[in-house]
Amino acid sequence: MAPLNILLVEDNPADAYLTALALRDNELCQDLRVVEQGEEALAFLRQEGSYAGVFRPDLIILDLHLPRMDGLALLKTIKADAAFYTIPVVIFSTSNAEQEMTLAYHLGAAHYFVKPNDLHECLMFGDTLARVWQRLTAATP
Repeated sequence: MAPLNILLVEDNPADAYLTALALRDNELCQDLRVVEQGEEALAFLRQEGSYAGVFRPDLIILDLHLPRMDGLALLKTIKADAAFYTIPVVIFSTSNAEQEMTLAYHLGAAHYFVKPNDLHECLMFGDTLARVWQRLTAATP
């Protein structure tokens, strides 16, 4: 499996660090960029301002609970934009609320992960995501 260019949208620095560590330990990630807000993620995708010339992500990992523009609003915006709707978006959130999970899938999320509370499980996220990525790409013609 070729390493991915990943955009991580996460406002908690500790969660961003652990997620980045898990992805790099698994060698799933070629390049990882972290942004903290929904508006910043859109600027990244549109290559605006300081994001001019950045990579187009192969995958977006999205937290739901973000300041100002929440993750569900960002997901809806991404999936409504013809330039970005094909980029798989994986939710990685502390919320295990069925209503949020259902809405995320309805809006186009490729998968929904609940963030674990255990450090070891956090570090295993890269392995779990790699398995999900293989299933997602195997299903794509």
